[in-house]
This record gives sequence, C-alpha cells and structure tokens, in this order.
Amino acid sequence: MPPPSDIVKVAIEWPGANAQLMEIDQVNFVRVCVHSWSLSGSEQFALRYADGPQLYITEQVSLSARAARQLLDRIQSHGIDARLEALKELAKLSADPTFATEFISMEGIGTLARLVESGTQKSCHRTFFGEMLAFTLTAFLELMDHGIVSWDLISLSFIKQIASYVNQPMVDVSILQRSLAILESMVLNSHSLYHRVAQEITVGQLIGHLQVSNQEIQTYAIALINALFLKAPEDRRQEMASTLAQKHLRSIILNHVIRGNRPIKAEMAHQLYVLQVLTFNLLEERMMTKMDPSDQAQRDIIFELRRIAFDGENDPSGTEKRKAMYTKDYKMLGFTNHVNPAMDFTQTPPGMLALDNMLYLAKLHQDTYIRIVLENSSREDKHECPFGRCAIELTRMLCEILQVGELPNEGCNDYHPMFFTHDRAWEEFFCVCIQLLNKTWKEMRATAEDFNKVMQVVREQITRTLAMKPSSLDQLKGKLRGLSYSEILRLRQSERMSQDDFQSPPIIELRERIQPEILELIKQQRLNRLCEGSCFRKLGNRRRQEKFWFCRLSLNHKVLHYGDLDESPQGEVPFELLTDKIPVSDIKSVVTGKDCPHMKEKSALKQNKEVLEQAFSILYDPDENLNFVAPNKYEYCIWTDGLCALLGREMGSDLTRSDLDTLISMEMKLRLLDLENITIPEAPPPVPKEPSTYNFTYNYG
Repeated sequence: MPPPSDIVKVAIEWPGANAQLMEIDQVNFVRVCVHSWSLSGSEQFALRYADGPQLYITEQVSLSARAARQLLDRIQSHGIDARLEALKELAKLSADPTFATEFISMEGIGTLARLVESGTQKSCHRTFFGEMLAFTLTAFLELMDHGIVSWDLISLSFIKQIASYVNQPMVDVSILQRSLAILESMVLNSHSLYHRVAQEITVGQLIGHLQVSNQEIQTYAIALINALFLKAPEDRRQEMASTLAQKHLRSIILNHVIRGNRPIKAEMAHQLYVLQVLTFNLLEERMMTKMDPSDQAQRDIIFELRRIAFDGENDPSGTEKRKAMYTKDYKMLGFTNHVNPAMDFTQTPPGMLALDNMLYLAKLHQDTYIRIVLENSSREDKHECPFGRCAIELTRMLCEILQVGELPNEGCNDYHPMFFTHDRAWEEFFCVCIQLLNKTWKEMRATAEDFNKVMQVVREQITRTLAMKPSSLDQLKGKLRGLSYSEILRLRQSERMSQDDFQSPPIIELRERIQPEILELIKQQRLNRLCEGSCFRKLGNRRRQEKFWFCRLSLNHKVLHYGDLDESPQGEVPFELLTDKIPVSDIKSVVTGKDCPHMKEKSALKQNKEVLEQAFSILYDPDENLNFVAPNKYEYCIWTDGLCALLGREMGSDLTRSDLDTLISMEMKLRLLDLENITIPEAPPPVPKEPSTYNFTYNYG
C-alpha cells in the first residue's frame, strides 16, 4: 500500500552523528525541524529527501514556538540588560515568517506596541533607551510587514507616539528612520489610519528632514510624502497638490537632495520618480476634461489665443463679417475645425490640458507664440505647420511619454532632475517641445500629409533627449538643438549598421558593391529633376516687386535654358519660352552661400541666414555668372547635386547622404530577405581542391 501523498521521508543529519530517516507530513515539516534543532542545540542541520534527488539543503534554524516564548518572556522581564538583548535578538529573527507567525500568535505585537507607548516613561539612560527603542521599532516593522495581522488594529496612542519621534527636533537617526517607515506603511496599508496619520504629520513638518545630510532620512521622508499624497481622498487631493506645488518644497528637494554632494541611491531615485509621477498626475483631471462648446468661459480662451496672435487687426462690423474673419484666423492658427475650434478639444486625452498649454505659451512666451503662428500662416506653399493641431497632438504625446494619469511602476527609477527646477515645469517643457516641433517640421519640409511622420520624429527627439537626463530646461534646449532631423536619420542609420550582421565583412562588401549603383540612381533622379526645371524668384529690395524666372536642363543634358516669367508657373515651362541658355560645357564651377556673387553684392541678403543657405551660382565663360536662390532647402540640394553631376563632381548635399543611406538600407534588406535568421559567416568557405581525375564526367555525345 503506497504511503499518503502528504508523507515524505526525510533524512536529518547532525554534525558528528549518523543521519536519521523519518517519515513526516509536509505541513509539520518545518515545525519538527525546529523542534529537533532546539533539542540538539545545533545551529545547522542538513535535510535530504530520501525518495527524491540527492540534494542537500543547509538551513539555519532559529524559529520555534519555544524560542518565541522565551524571547517574549525576556522582553517582559524587569531586567533592562536582559530586555535589551532580547529585543536585539528579536529584531534579527522577526524577518523569518515562521518565527513571526509563532511570535504574533502569542500576542507579541501588542507587547511591542505597549513598550513603545510607555517607553518614554521608563527611567533609564537616554542612549540606552534609544538603542532599545530602535530594536523594538525594527522588530515591530518586520513583524507587520509579513501581513499576518491588520494595520487597522494599531491604536491611536501608538500612532501619536510614533509621530512624536518624527516631530522631535533631536532624535536618534535609527529611531527616526523606523518611525518614518512605520508611518508610511500605516498610510499605504490602511485607509482609516491615513486620516489618523494625516492629523499628526503634515508635509510641512517633513520638510525639515529633507534638509539633513543623511540620504536615508531624506528617502524615508519623501516616501512618506508620496504615501500621504497617493492615498489622499478626493477632498484633500487639491490641498496636497498645492503643497507639492510650493516653490519652497521643490527648491529644497532640488538643492538638498538632487544637487547634494552624495550620489543618488536606487531607493531615493525611485521615490523621486514616484513624486514626479504623482505631480504630473495632477494634470489628469484637465487631460480627461472635454471642452464644452457652449461654455462661454472656455470659448473665451480660444478668443484670447486669436486676439494675441492677430491683435493688430481691427474687428469688422457686423456679425457675418466678424464670423468670416474669425474662421480665417482659426484656420491660420492651425485648428482642424475652422468654424468651431472648440470641437478640437472634445477628444480626451488631451482634452482641456492642450488648451491650457497653448494659453500658457501665448501669455508667458508671447513672442515665441506669435512668431510660430505668423511664420506659418503667412507661407504661400503647402508646408505650413498647423499650430493648433500640433499643440493638441504634442500634448497627447507628452502625456504618454511622462505617463500622466498612470500609477508609479514598482522598481522604476526614471526621474528627471529638470522637472524639479521650475514651478511650472510641465508648461515650460511643452513650450520647448512645440518650438522643436515647428523646427523639425521645417527641416522635413513637411506637408499636412506628413503630420504623423513628423510627430514620430519629434517623439524620438524628445525620448532620446530625456534619456540623457538633462539637469535643467536650458540644457534640454541645447540637447534638442543637437538632435536635428538629419541627426536623427544619421543615428537611425548608425544603429542599424551597428548590428552584428551589418558589421560582418560579407555585408560590408555587399554594401560597397551596391553603393555605386545607388549613387548612379540618385544622379539620374537629380538630372531628371533638372530637366523638369524649377521656378526661382528674382530678389529685389521689396518683396512685392519680386519677379519669377525659370530654369531647366535640356533633355540631352547639354544646355541650361532659362528665362523670365510674369508669374509663378503651374507646371513645366516649354523650352520655346526660355530665351536664354548656357552650354554645360562652358560652366566653370558652381559656388554656394557667401561665395556667390549676388550674396557679396547685397549685404541685406547676406544677413538673411535662410537666403544665404539656399543661394548658389553658376560661373561660366566669359567671366559671367547665373545666380540662384532656391525656394527651399530641398530644391537647393536637388540643383547643387544635379549641377555637380553634370560637371562630374561628387554630390555632397545632406539630401544625397540621406537618400543614399535609405536606398542602400532598403536594397540590402531586399537582397538579404531570403537569409533572415541565418547566420552569415565572417569569411567565405574555402574553395575545394581540384579533383585528381575527371573520369566521373559523362559524355552525352
């Protein structure tokens, strides 16, 4: 008959004695081991399952009902020395769950609580009492952390006593640490205790503990602040929010914790991260609030945005005229709904938070706001950046990146020092990022169809910069300036090429073989664009007097045809209308930027950085030149590359480098598609030796 399933055979082996084989039920397995240890007096024993694998487990046994009873009796004794030694031993043993179960079952928690409540009345030396109290609090906290008994059983007098240790100006560090930890556990584990603790401890009382040099005390203090805020009911949440927003608290954390002379430890970094998340979560209500199109107060905010941007314009008389003008202005502001822009804020997230950000930018950074709006509303092409739509989508993106509305993640230490450097860190962060978005939009020469692509690039720029942990908002701006669109493309390509497969000699050789083909493809594309031609402006002293001229390359690539136009053409201009021409063979060189003759002649144009960067000239016989100012960076790259290709020179523009990287990467992926998940060897296999005879061949004749 097989033994019951809960019975196992265990060999118990003491040092210097033979092993004894016992049958024991699994429930009482640990209890018997403890009992055997207590009888033998040995500190260690080895356990081996007789019917299982030959696995020995050495375990120090210090848990038993007898040991728990002895410690409890010694703690309640009148001898101070014996009590101190018992509490010291209890502090060590309380972390063990088996011992904790036995000790708690003997009303040990209540005994420790009574010691704390009456501890200050004991007539003993201050240092001696402090040491004994520290061991008592350590044991209490360890026992409660097992979750065997509820925190709700803690008495009000115990809470007051623990709070008094936190509020005392001069208290032993070990007592203060454990008192802060106990109060934090009370707040996190009991809703009823939160109210009791909140009555005894305020954030203002904890600020003093952030100014000490002991980082452990600072960590426990911030942890308690986080717990009080995390568990605050709705009616007290706003009060806590006002406290956290105080400049005094933020500056103390910044100067005494983040910028202290000690490196930030992992637990402190986690508590700072939690505080950062809880602070940003104050935005959740606005983020999830839809705009009410019928609310006049909310609509007035949109009117204010329009007024700040277009203040110089007088309102026309008449409702219809005013409505028509507002519709035009809202379109220039970049709203999706031109008639009723309030509808743009009805989606959550980001809800009203996006409107708050836009108003902050318009009022606190008015020059930047007006420049962004007018810069894009006055453009005559399709490359205007829609401010309203971008601001709404950017707010949503920032909420996702900074996890607004989400609870802190356990074990995450991802705090950002710069958010502790400004009272309105969120709004200032938005203002920096909206300028980045506008800059990236121009660098990408984006249109409305490229909106999602631009937002992806901006997200990458922001996340890469946040990973660098800028210490201030100014440092954030500097790092973002270095992450231009071309730099993002370079980093992407570099990261792709840094993969092991792309560094192996066969892949490098393949890339070198492909590159000439791709360069030839780019060259043909540039020449084809020159054959289609482009329209250029004749720059005068006043913009309204500017005229247009057109230039294109002949289909046989031998002649450049150009001529004046009365207005900008809608498509290609026939060669017959272009009365002037330059043989390609007469072209001596192509110069760019400040080396161009027309940039040297016109000092006003030379001071215009955008014009200077898009200027180029053709120098040809007899000492003549044809001057260009490209309408945008893209056309500049196309024409300078195409002219270099005509002259047999290297195409060196940023556009060529970007196209080359993109096309080579795509071509290599296509060619290696069949080799996916196959390891490419570093060197080709050796060529086998020639056979000694070819008699194995078969003659079909």
